Amino acid sequence: MGLITKPFDASKYLDSDEAIEEFLAAAFEEGDPALIAQCVGVVARARNMSQLARDAGMSRSALYKALSGDGNPEFASIMKILDALGVKLSAKLVAKTEDAANHAAA
Repeated sequence: MGLITKPFDASKYLDSDEAIEEFLAAAFEEGDPALIAQCVGVVARARNMSQLARDAGMSRSALYKALSGDGNPEFASIMKILDALGVKLSAKLVAKTEDAANHAAA
């Protein structure tokens, strides 16, 4: 008999505010907009997509499309979704490396 596998769904493991915070922080550290949208979608599934759509003032289908990772949601939409999730973004300056500074000057 062959190996039986099931699709992995990270939303099933996001069962605390701390887990969600760490999950989103890791996504933001990567800096890939599609990955960030997809990870926000995972959090949305963990928190109840239908309720989130109502809280964000969006249709459920629009929410799924925006957070699929294939879509290209507007920043305002992402901000509305994060607000509905109770997530606050903050900015942090990072020191540029010498190589990056030299590259930018060239």
